[in-house]
Amino acid sequence: MTNATSAPIYNAQNAVVLLSGGLDSVTCLYWAKARYAAVTALSFNYGQRHNSELVAAKAIADAAGVNHRIIDIDIAQLGGSSLTDHSMIVPDGDIDKFPNKKRDEIDNDAIPNTYVPARNTIFLSYALAVAEVTDSNHIIIGVSSVDYSGYPDCRPEYIAAFQHMANLATKAGVTGHHLSIQTPLQQLSKAQTIELGLSLGVDYGQTISCYQADAEGRACGVCDSCALRRQGFAQVGVADPTHYQA
Repeated sequence: MTNATSAPIYNAQNAVVLLSGGLDSVTCLYWAKARYAAVTALSFNYGQRHNSELVAAKAIADAAGVNHRIIDIDIAQLGGSSLTDHSMIVPDGDIDKFPNKKRDEIDNDAIPNTYVPARNTIFLSYALAVAEVTDSNHIIIGVSSVDYSGYPDCRPEYIAAFQHMANLATKAGVTGHHLSIQTPLQQLSKAQTIELGLSLGVDYGQTISCYQADAEGRACGVCDSCALRRQGFAQVGVADPTHYQA
């Protein structure tokens, strides 16, 4: 597991990036492009509330000039999350919950219903398969332990455990081709992530982070993701390019 955010160093190896179309994943895409010979962006149509993020992901991948794959998985049939179950209400974001410090413990009562059970495990498993067929040594995911909503599958220990499993369970891993899970944003606040992306040339106006964006991709402005995003741009002191519904 790597959290490096230093100046880009070119590497002749290939990489797979989990690309949702949001702020964090796009930052990771450009971070990977600066480092690896070939990058494959991987998105998922998993039954989320809106497809605006997938439209954004495709446009971003096209603009970045990387191969893009969209995988269809119906996680929505499992329920358990307001991001996939329209009968559940997406909670409003409380900006006071995000004090720019690491959460060392997970309080089950603090995990919002926007948590999608096992989502990162499912996504990383598909990314692992794509990594094998594209001869990629690295998988990049935009998780963070600083400004985040408290999801248990964003923690460093989870990423380390998945990487260990990946090298036990794959042809690449058992034949000496080590697979790494890269988390360049793990120790960054949202503001630091934005600063990194801007230094890499990311156009955040293309991104959609909102949990309940409308068909035109306009953000609600009140969910956890919107609250974190708005706070980040304010702390950096640059204009927020997000398109809001009102």
